[in-house]
Amino acid sequence: MRKPSRIRALAGMTATIGLVLAAAGPAAAGTDSAAATTYYVDCSAGSDTAAGTSAATAWQSLARVNSVQLRPGDTVRLRGGVTCAGTLAPQGSGTSARPVTLASYGHGKAKIDGQGATAAVFLHNVQGYVLCNLDVSNTGPAPTPGQQRTGVYVLLEDYGTGSHYRLQNLNVHDVNGSDSRYPTPSGGIVVEAGGSTVPTGFDDVRITSNTVNHVDRTGIALVSSWQRRANNPTGPGTSFVPLTRVVVRANTLTDLGGDGILVFNGKAPLVERNVINGYNERSADYNVGAYPWNSDDAVFQYNDVSHGVSPAMAFDFEGGNQNPVYQYNFSHDNGGGALFSCPSQGTNSSGGIYRYNISQNDVGAGYLGVITLLCGDEPGSQIYNNTFYDPTTPNMVMASGASTFRFTNNIFVGRPGGSVLNDPLSTYSYNDYQNVTGAGPAATPALQGNPLFVAPGNATSINNATGYELAAGSPALGSGTPVAPSGAHDYFGNPVPSAGLNVGAYQGAGSGS
Repeated sequence: MRKPSRIRALAGMTATIGLVLAAAGPAAAGTDSAAATTYYVDCSAGSDTAAGTSAATAWQSLARVNSVQLRPGDTVRLRGGVTCAGTLAPQGSGTSARPVTLASYGHGKAKIDGQGATAAVFLHNVQGYVLCNLDVSNTGPAPTPGQQRTGVYVLLEDYGTGSHYRLQNLNVHDVNGSDSRYPTPSGGIVVEAGGSTVPTGFDDVRITSNTVNHVDRTGIALVSSWQRRANNPTGPGTSFVPLTRVVVRANTLTDLGGDGILVFNGKAPLVERNVINGYNERSADYNVGAYPWNSDDAVFQYNDVSHGVSPAMAFDFEGGNQNPVYQYNFSHDNGGGALFSCPSQGTNSSGGIYRYNISQNDVGAGYLGVITLLCGDEPGSQIYNNTFYDPTTPNMVMASGASTFRFTNNIFVGRPGGSVLNDPLSTYSYNDYQNVTGAGPAATPALQGNPLFVAPGNATSINNATGYELAAGSPALGSGTPVAPSGAHDYFGNPVPSAGLNVGAYQGAGSGS
């Protein structure tokens, strides 16, 4: 992959010893047992000629930090509430036992303003890092098409597998990158496996408890140039390198130009308890709230995804994926809809599961539905025990091409005048339909009529959706059928019974009974 000119400029800051370590790859790191050093940086009152080893002798510039070869266990602390202009591009690696830590000291978060550089924080060909409690922004002149601009950028090129990255409690905001998802991704937090000669990937990446606001184009992205395998035979790179032990948890993302959270090449990645509110705000491309690409056994759960601008969808099975699972998520007020399926670009996908999710006021319009199945089949995929309460949508399900999807035990509530279920391809059974016309070629047995929710339409977040519990006397109580794999519990935490299942995302007893 061609290295952007700004990346070349940043890389030129690396000292000779840093280049030697980077060329050696991961094996070069983690062999040093010397005592760790804590360095201090005060961009308002420090001095680059000072020792830098105490708050009283703090350095003044990011350039001074970038000139030092950091060692396992070292810490760089930047003064809270003070803005440092430029790019923080530390050299040297840590280990999982003795990581290099970049953090604040004093009151509040230290501020790093990239001022339009490729990155405000740039971790290039290093590993074993903890990055926490910092405020990161990167606004510059309007970017040219394809120009890369990021808040936090972790890039490995021809490195092998880098391990142990902790990005936590960061406030990343105001990054005016270009509308580029790949191969020059712009956005808030970007982790990229690049290069063209040494297969490269990541292990043990945790991105947790961050806020990402007003960035273009992607909120949090893990991408790779090493995608080629049987499921993605025309993908970039000469081989497939998985991203292992990836966790993206408890982040809050708002006002995103394009995608919310995406994971390439994941091996059992876990994306959970994130809030994504407002995406596809400024992009000319198609975008999704949260999804994997070319990944195996991905789990996306307990996420709250809302206010995607049409045609954006909350979730997507996408291309090259094997056995992705979406469960216990809440999608609402999305202009495109809740779920999209499109195994595009010559890829193969199969085994998707979408279960125990709630959709409220998602609006499928035009060629889109609350659920849209396009581009081709994803064999073995199932959509079951979900609640779709979307009383303004014209289209509940829209499908074209081949489809062997199975819809089981779902509740569909459409608009009073009738929402269209335009899917002559998939198999439907044991679903409940209210204000829905059309139900596929195999729509029996089925229920028709009001499912008797306790208080539908009133949920404002994933944590207060009890209005979608079923009232006593609901026809959906005990009217479902067992589906394998069943999952351990429903949306609300109730155990899934082996028999007598309810239809929809609620498996408890009738409320008020």
